[in-house]
Amino acid sequence: MSKRLYVGNLSYALRSEDLEAVFRQIGEVVSAKVMMDRETGRSKGFAFVEMASDELGAKAIEELNEKEVGGRALRVTVANPRPERPVGGNRFGGQREGGFSRRGGRSFQNE
Repeated sequence: MSKRLYVGNLSYALRSEDLEAVFRQIGEVVSAKVMMDRETGRSKGFAFVEMASDELGAKAIEELNEKEVGGRALRVTVANPRPERPVGGNRFGGQREGGFSRRGGRSFQNE
């Protein structure tokens, strides 16, 4: 069992401090972060909570999954590991061989 938890189906009004208070009823919370949209500043409706131990993580899942908070039933599960991100200068995982740039012109970096 993992101590890092995914919390979904959050009320958009719920903030990190509020979520931490909910999980603190179970035990020691290392961190609680509601994910926010960069452009709008609004909650994305999910968060990650890290409990102090695996046992507390299991207890939080057992007691808080499907519990109503802010008018919505929380979905609490073990968080999946963060996927590996490609290393490089663009979203395609590194330098391209020739090709076209986003500006429409030909890219002659590697030619």
